[in-house]
Amino acid sequence: MEGDVAVLDKTKFTECYRTVWRTPYIMRLAFSAGIGGLLFGYDTGVISGALLYIRDDFKDVQKHTWLQETIVSMAVAGAIIGAAFGGWMNDKFGRKKSIMSADVVFLCGAIIMASAPNPWIIIVGRLFIGLGVGMASMTAPLYISEASPARIRGALVSTNGLLITGGQFLSYLINLAFTKAPGTWRWMLGVAGIPPIIQFVLMWFLPESPRWLYRQNKVLEARNILEKIYPTDEVEKEMKALQSSIEDEKQSEDATGCGMFSKLRNAWRNKVVRRGLYAGITVQVAQQFVGINTVMYYSPVIVQLAGYASNRTALALSLITAGLNSLGTIISMLFVDRCGRRRFMIVSMFGIITCLVVLAAMFFQASVHSPPVSIMESNHFGVNSTCSNFRNTPNPTSWDCMTCLKASSGCGFCANGANIYNPGACLAMDDITRGSCRAEHRSWYTKGCPSKFGIFAILLLALYIISYAPGMGTVPWIVNSEIYPLKYRGLGGGVAAVANWTSNLIVSQTFLTLTETLGTAGTFLLFAGFSVVGLVAIFFLVPETKGLQFEEVEKMLDKGYRPDLCCNTKPDA
Repeated sequence: MEGDVAVLDKTKFTECYRTVWRTPYIMRLAFSAGIGGLLFGYDTGVISGALLYIRDDFKDVQKHTWLQETIVSMAVAGAIIGAAFGGWMNDKFGRKKSIMSADVVFLCGAIIMASAPNPWIIIVGRLFIGLGVGMASMTAPLYISEASPARIRGALVSTNGLLITGGQFLSYLINLAFTKAPGTWRWMLGVAGIPPIIQFVLMWFLPESPRWLYRQNKVLEARNILEKIYPTDEVEKEMKALQSSIEDEKQSEDATGCGMFSKLRNAWRNKVVRRGLYAGITVQVAQQFVGINTVMYYSPVIVQLAGYASNRTALALSLITAGLNSLGTIISMLFVDRCGRRRFMIVSMFGIITCLVVLAAMFFQASVHSPPVSIMESNHFGVNSTCSNFRNTPNPTSWDCMTCLKASSGCGFCANGANIYNPGACLAMDDITRGSCRAEHRSWYTKGCPSKFGIFAILLLALYIISYAPGMGTVPWIVNSEIYPLKYRGLGGGVAAVANWTSNLIVSQTFLTLTETLGTAGTFLLFAGFSVVGLVAIFFLVPETKGLQFEEVEKMLDKGYRPDLCCNTKPDA
């Protein structure tokens, strides 16, 4: 019941299909738990589109960047707590009850957000959603892993990762579907309450994980479940493997102590685990500091920064990033065992760095060639509608669209009616003025400016996702499933996951502030710098584990290893 890596190849796909066809019960188990991955993806992706309309409804959110960042990142903060709390719940109450508890939390969060009368209630709802995400992110794969036949476990667990990216893609579709509906963002966020109800009902009729039952001395119940999963002639073999695995686990706990701090102290003293943590934490932190979740959480905002004013257009173009992320996950499943984990990540990082640098150059060019502000165009809407900073500036001819949007009084740019790249109007940012601009069939800009470079920025975002998803998107999780000795695998993976969520929180909570402080170009250039540091760290700290048994990985970490220029690692002499 232990030790299979969650990676797909053609053989596993075929074996998975054959096994599930013969035993549909297995698919019921995997699909029911896998809804947790779909929820994970949906709730982390839906806020990117909903935020556009939350800004329109609540002026405090429009005015305060930190409030927008808090709405987005509160789910990540909740996920850190949920992951830690979920680990305790898994051991105490079992995998099934933990998943059902996460469903209740998800549903509460969706209801709170959909009915929120102000931004602070949305933040509370996002915290609830984050708690559910944290619990589901670790419990769903664990349940699938422990309730699946060993020979197809990797395939079934990997589908959970595919459902996460699929959930993100679905969130963009739902966002797009409700752009014309009354309540817009309330529907977008409220729809998240449907899948947890479905999962709760499905899980009610499914059994607990056989591994957890055996650990609770419910041996007969564990056997009954295994008999539904495995052919009759394999059940006894699996029972013995389960017994051996749990006995080893209990012996390890007796030797090292059951307390978390005791386990961490003993793990850090172990040279093999310490080197494994260097590698595992490095890849998880690097995964976040390349800036991926700025794209996933703020994709429509970035599209608007590239020069597309319409919320609906921004959402439609954002579908590209979500779709390519799902495609990249499939590519990784098919080829990572052939190409190697370390090589995949290093090639991925080179692509990411190149895209970020060119993307920064594109946004810089867009700001330099921003359309100028015209006094005549601005006065066309009346003196009282003109941006106060622009009205009082001693040198109005020096103003352009970017200057207008950065004005301290909060202003919007109303594009020229004949050609959006011609001089436009700098106006006060209020509902009446915005309505007057749009009434003349003009585009209203509050984030980015009209730019001929916008389409190139979108294409570069697509290339960035293609570079990221197959390598840095999935491989760090694979590395963390292989790099630790068996008795420390849960602890090591948990520490690395906390590092991942914490890095995610830092990036998501600071992105909009960075774009205001450094500019969009400067922000992407900063992420390129972080990516260079991550590339160097991966090259020196992360060994290649492709094709190695867990025992071989342990021996390599014990002896040490040195990298070479061909992206391989060699054991030290």
